[in-house]
Amino acid sequence: MKTQELILYRGFRYQQLFEDMESLLTERGPEDRRFSCMNQLIELAVTYGFQGNLYHCFLAFCLANHENAYSTSCEISGPAGGSLDILARHDFQIFKDLFDYDIRVLDRDLDTGIWHLTADYRAAKESSRVFNKRIRDRIVKLAVSLEQAKDVDEFQREVTQFYHEFGVGKFGLNKAFRILEKDEQAYIDPITSIEHIDLEDLIGYERQKQKLVENTEAFIRGREANNVLLYGDAGTGKSSSIKAILNRYYDQGLRIIEVYKHQFKALSDVLEQVKDRNYKFIIYMDDLSFEESELEYKYLKAIIEGGLGKKPKNVLIYATSNRRHLIRESFRDKRQLSDDEIHANDTVQEKLSLVARFGVTIYFGAPEPKEFKTIVKALAKKRGVNLPEEELLLAANQWELSHGGLSGRTAAQFITHLLMQEDLSDQQH
Repeated sequence: MKTQELILYRGFRYQQLFEDMESLLTERGPEDRRFSCMNQLIELAVTYGFQGNLYHCFLAFCLANHENAYSTSCEISGPAGGSLDILARHDFQIFKDLFDYDIRVLDRDLDTGIWHLTADYRAAKESSRVFNKRIRDRIVKLAVSLEQAKDVDEFQREVTQFYHEFGVGKFGLNKAFRILEKDEQAYIDPITSIEHIDLEDLIGYERQKQKLVENTEAFIRGREANNVLLYGDAGTGKSSSIKAILNRYYDQGLRIIEVYKHQFKALSDVLEQVKDRNYKFIIYMDDLSFEESELEYKYLKAIIEGGLGKKPKNVLIYATSNRRHLIRESFRDKRQLSDDEIHANDTVQEKLSLVARFGVTIYFGAPEPKEFKTIVKALAKKRGVNLPEEELLLAANQWELSHGGLSGRTAAQFITHLLMQEDLSDQQH
């Protein structure tokens, strides 16, 4: 098979389907394989939101998701140049030949015409479990462009432009990631479901949001920027602000990697994997704090500043915490002398020095009663709650007294409660 002659593009995620489809189109494989391949193409269409010619979408996805010497070079600088361009052209000729096959011929001896449906597939819902609409649409558009390419040179230009504009592989096609550890190695794994929240959805805290935006924009544009600690009362929008920042700047190359404190030993490995990619990465640490006995903060300090390895310029650390100093202090720490340690003050200073590694600290305090009412009214208007203002605010005041006090989270939970009550009332009538 021609696909066995590929040089750069080998070992696809769906390699077996890739080979089976070529076998069907060139060797007229067994009938049962036709149905198996059809099933897999439909499942991929539902998972990734593909439509149109599902075989072409599959081939375009294989190209968009394959990290190799050529694709990662194009991600950074466009056309790679030199021998890589020539080697890639060899592979793209094989891909163009695959694109030129008409999958409708697989309907031979079948009365259903199912492959005609696969060549012009229409999704029941325009959604994707994995990609946002922008990326999904771009892969579908890439499939159409490659189908229409007049020759291999035009085919190569289309793929190269895609890599340079959107990136390649998991970092190109996803915006958020988590760390998986296996066999003492760290793997960066995509998170496929991200809450879509905008900064405008967060009522109040304008100064705090602006400070976060300014630092992030400087980072995105390659200027000097600082690690950021968002601290303060629970439910005030610290984590939501970082999610909103990701959603705002994702299409400008921002990516986020969520790391928990028990994974700090893996941070060096993570930084090594992202340092040469054409993206800006935020290492995100939610609800960061340490008890007296926990020593993971030492790994974090070394990564942020002071370790032998230099932190890549395309990486910042954003953390949220309810504690200003991150590490719980005790009266024992504050004694000048102790039974176990003469220089106890050095221990205190070591712990306090962690927060100094964050060049920007942003305080999110619980809203005042007047601010809380403003948040409630804004959320009620946005979500279509129809209650007289006086009645709305009285109910909100009663709610917050028994549900965690004044905070944006409490206000959001209150509005959700009202909407649930409206739904129950509608069902009863």
